[in-house]
Amino acid sequence: MLELQGVTRRFGAVTAVDRVTLTVPRGQMVGIIGRSGAGKSTLLRMINRLTDPSEGTIRFEGRDVTALSGAALRAWRSDCAMMFQQFNLCGRLDVLTNVLVGRLHHVPAWRALLRLWPETDKAIALSALEQFDMGRIAAQRAESLSGGQQQRVAIARALVQEPQIILADEPVASLDPRNALLVMEALAEINRRFGITVLVNLHSLDLARTYCERLVGLAEGRVVFDGPPEALTDEAAQTLYGLEAAEAVGAAAAAALPVAA
Repeated sequence: MLELQGVTRRFGAVTAVDRVTLTVPRGQMVGIIGRSGAGKSTLLRMINRLTDPSEGTIRFEGRDVTALSGAALRAWRSDCAMMFQQFNLCGRLDVLTNVLVGRLHHVPAWRALLRLWPETDKAIALSALEQFDMGRIAAQRAESLSGGQQQRVAIARALVQEPQIILADEPVASLDPRNALLVMEALAEINRRFGITVLVNLHSLDLARTYCERLVGLAEGRVVFDGPPEALTDEAAQTLYGLEAAEAVGAAAAAALPVAA
């Protein structure tokens, strides 16, 4: 279980996240929603400890994440995989090697530096790619892939970390509607098949309602909604998104793929 208690982050005089208290049971898929600048990215970065809270505590299975440092912090970041909008792949390396980067915490540093990956790790990485029907492109350079393919490679890389939580920060923001659905399907499949907790920041309310069993709405860094998708009325969405409501609700409408049940 992931527990946030009074988590706050200030940048000078600006409060980006304001006294957020949440409990996320293991295996839940949670959509963090809200307009741009609501504090969504800062919240995920604090959970992963890429940004330190100004106040409050973050605990996972009783362990105080906010107190971790050194090797313990590196181990937490392996347990808590982070995905970004920009994919963060090395374009000149092949797809399989990019996925193998997710195994860094599981192999000696010298093997990774020399790219002498154990055969078992190669098999794990290839299996992850094949789960998303991408095994055939394992030898291609990452820079040759489409945006949707690169983001699915990033998901495979996160999966081979063997994490307990995946944090996805606006993973579909730069993708067209069809690829956005493919990426969300991949995240949902990981959640369903492996029971991995997924927290995903989304601007599209359509995607959040379709794929997430729980929505947490942020406004000015505060939690203003927390509940199932069906409880978020259009009026509540208007309050949450303001002038961005039409864009947020219609962001996935043009997609040509069937969506998850």
